[in-house]
Amino acid sequence: MHRVASSGSNGGSVRTRKEKKLTYVLNDSNDSKHCAGVNCLDVLNSSVSNDQSYLFTGSRDGTLKRWAFDEDATICSATFESHVDWVNDAALAGESTLVSCSSDTTVKTWDSLSDGVCTRTLRQHSDYVTCLAVAAKNSNVVASGGLGGEVFIWDIEAALSPVTKPNDAMEESSSNGPGNSQPVTSLRNVGSSNNISTQSSPSRGYTPTIAKGHKESVYALAMNDAGTMLVSGGTEKVLRVWDPRTGSKTMKLRGHTDNVRVLLLDSTGSYHFISFLLTGAKFICRLWDLGQQRCLHTYAVHTDSVWALACTPSFTHVYSGGRDQSLYLTDLTTRESVLMCTKEHPIQQLALQDDSIWVATIESSVERWPAEVKSPEKDFERGGSFLAGNLSFNRARVSLEGLNPHPAYKEPLVTIPGSHPIVQHEILNNKRQILTKDAGDSVKLWDITKGVVVEDYGKISFEEKKEELFEMVSIPSWFTVDTRLGCLSLHLETPQCFTAEMYSADLKVSGRPEDDKINLGRETLKGLLGHWLAKKKHKPKPQVLTSGDILSVKDTKKNLNASKSEDSSAANDPVYPPFEFPSVSPPSIITEGSQGGPWRKKITEFAGTEDEKDFPLWCLDAILNNRLPPRENTKLSFFLHPCEGSNVQVVTLGKLSAPQILRVHKVTNYVVEKMVLDSPLDSLAIDGARGGPQPLFAGNGLLPTGSKPWQKLRPSIEILCNNQVLPTEMSLATVRAFIWKKPEDLILNYRVAIAK
Repeated sequence: MHRVASSGSNGGSVRTRKEKKLTYVLNDSNDSKHCAGVNCLDVLNSSVSNDQSYLFTGSRDGTLKRWAFDEDATICSATFESHVDWVNDAALAGESTLVSCSSDTTVKTWDSLSDGVCTRTLRQHSDYVTCLAVAAKNSNVVASGGLGGEVFIWDIEAALSPVTKPNDAMEESSSNGPGNSQPVTSLRNVGSSNNISTQSSPSRGYTPTIAKGHKESVYALAMNDAGTMLVSGGTEKVLRVWDPRTGSKTMKLRGHTDNVRVLLLDSTGSYHFISFLLTGAKFICRLWDLGQQRCLHTYAVHTDSVWALACTPSFTHVYSGGRDQSLYLTDLTTRESVLMCTKEHPIQQLALQDDSIWVATIESSVERWPAEVKSPEKDFERGGSFLAGNLSFNRARVSLEGLNPHPAYKEPLVTIPGSHPIVQHEILNNKRQILTKDAGDSVKLWDITKGVVVEDYGKISFEEKKEELFEMVSIPSWFTVDTRLGCLSLHLETPQCFTAEMYSADLKVSGRPEDDKINLGRETLKGLLGHWLAKKKHKPKPQVLTSGDILSVKDTKKNLNASKSEDSSAANDPVYPPFEFPSVSPPSIITEGSQGGPWRKKITEFAGTEDEKDFPLWCLDAILNNRLPPRENTKLSFFLHPCEGSNVQVVTLGKLSAPQILRVHKVTNYVVEKMVLDSPLDSLAIDGARGGPQPLFAGNGLLPTGSKPWQKLRPSIEILCNNQVLPTEMSLATVRAFIWKKPEDLILNYRVAIAK
C-alpha cells in the first residue's frame, strides 16, 4: 500500500492506492515433489481412465499433482499450477474434470487427464474456499464452501459452456475483499498451451445457486450421489441440509458443541457420519439418521480431534484419522475398532483405492497403507480391536489411553516423498542471497537474482552459518519474502523494488563502464520475463479484420502499445548473467494486471501471446521502456572535514551529497583533487548558498594529465568516521549503517595517511 499524493496539489490531499505486486516463487531442484503439507486426495480408478489409475494431491504449496502408478514406483505425471495460495480441497467431477478450491478465494476446474490445463476459474467467494462436495452420479453438480459463510452450488457444464458474447469489463471486480460478494461470477480460462487468456462472460454471466443461511465459516460439505441432498457444517455447531437444485434449506440439526470439521454422506442420503472438534480434549464422532433427524450413535475412538474420514462402499465401516496421528477402522454396527497405523504427523485426508488407503498429513509426503476395504473384518482379525467408547467423553478417553492398542500395520506399501518445507530464513546483507533451513534441518544458501541454490550445507547450525556469512554492507531492502507455500516467495512492489543499485563491476558484468550502476529490481524483472519477451518479439503481427478491427488488446496505454514494445530498445537489452534464471525447475510468477484476477505460471511456459494487461503496468514500464518510478533516499548527505589537529587544507565548508552506493575511494579522490588543484573555497557550492547540498564529484577521480609537475604529487589521504579509518571499497550507505550509527547527517574526516 503506497500513499500517492495528487499531482499538482499542495493541499495535503492524499489518496491510497494499492499497486499490483509481482511475486516469484523459487522451486527446488526437484519440483516434481510437493514442498508443503498435502491437504487433499482423490483417486481416479482405471475403469474411467484407459486402464490407468491416478492419484491426485493438492498441497499448501499451491499446486496439484497427478501420480501414475508403475509396478515399482509412483510417478508424477502432471503438475496443475494456477492457484496462488494453499489448495484446500480437490475432487473429481466425472471422468475428466478435476475441481479444486483454494485460499486464493477461487474454485478452479482442470482437465484431469491433460498436462495441467486449467479450464476455468470461478470467482464468487469473498474469503478462503475450504471445502468441496461432488455428486458421484451427477458430475455436473459441485458445491463449494468457505470462511465467508458462503455455500455455492455450481453447474459445471453451464460454467464451462462456450462464451457467446464478449465483455471487455469482465473480472475487474474479481479481487474480492471480505464482504464484497459478486453478483455474477467471473470465469477465467487458461487454454491448452496454458496461456493466460481471459474469457469473457455472457452478457449476464453464469450465476451459481446460493445456499444462504450460514452466518459463520463453513469447513465441511457432503453430497449424495444423485446430487439431490447437500449437508454443510462449520463453526456454528449446527448442520444444515440443503436441496442443491434450489439452494433451499430442508432441515437444521442441532447438538454439536463445537466446530464440524468433516462430513460423509452415504450413497442413498439416508445416513451421514461426521466427526467434530469439542472443547479441550473431548472428541467424538456421530452417526445421524436424516430421515428421523436425530443422532443414532456416538463413537469415541480418537484421543484428539478428527480431521479426515473415508468409508467403505457399503457405508458399514469407516476409517478415521486426525490430530492424534492415528488411523482407526470402526464398524458402525458393532462399534468394534482397530488401530490401523500411526503416523509422525496429524492426518489431514484419506482416500481409498482397492485394498489400500492413501494417507496425507501436514507434511509433504503421502503414504499408501494396506487395508482390507472389501473385507474389513480381516483387519479386526489381526488383533488389537476394542469397542469404541460412548459418552461420557472422559471415560472413553481414559479407557483408550489405558488400552494402548498396537497398530495392525507397521509399514506403508508405497511412499510418495515430498520436499521438506522451509521453516526458517534470513536475508543476507547483500540483499541478493537468502539463507534457509527446512523441516529436515538442511541449511541452504539461495541466490534470489538467479533463483538457484548456491550452496547446500547439509545439516548444520543455522545460526552459526548466518554469523559466518555476515557482511558489513548496506543495501536497501528491495523485496520482501515469505515461506507460506513451503518455499521462497519473493514479492516485488513499486517503487520499493527499484531502490537497490550496484556497480556493474561488483556484479562482474563485463562490457560496462566502471561506474555503471545496475538496478537490481529492474534486472531481476528482465530475467523473470526474458522468455516472454523473447517469444513476444517473434510473435506474428496482429491481423486486420474486414471490419477494420485489429485482433489485439483495445485501449492499451500509449506507453505500452504493441508497436512501441517491439521497437523499444529497453525490451531488447540482454539479460545479464547474474540475473539469468534456470530453465530446469524455473521459478513461477504470481501477479495480476488490470484485467482478471491473480494468476500463476512458470516463466518458461510463456508463449509470447499473453496480454500485456495481465501484467502490472509498472512492471512493463520498467522492462519495456526502462522507465522507473521516482525514488526517494537514493542519495546521502554528509559533511567532509579535516581531522581534528590535522594541518591539511579545508576542501569544503558545506554539506555534500552523493549516491548511497558511492565508495570511499571516490571521496578520497575528491579530497585529493581539491587539495592538489587548490581550488578557491569561494568557488564551491556550500549548503544553503545555492539551495541545497553540493553534489560530490562522481567521476573516476583521476587527475587530468597536464604540464604542471605539481599535479603529479598526489598526497596519500585517509577517510575516517568516528575516528575509524574506512576501507576504500566501503559504500557511504555501509559507513552510515555500521560506523556512524546515528540519525544525523554523516560526518567524514580526512587526513594525510599515517605511515605504517
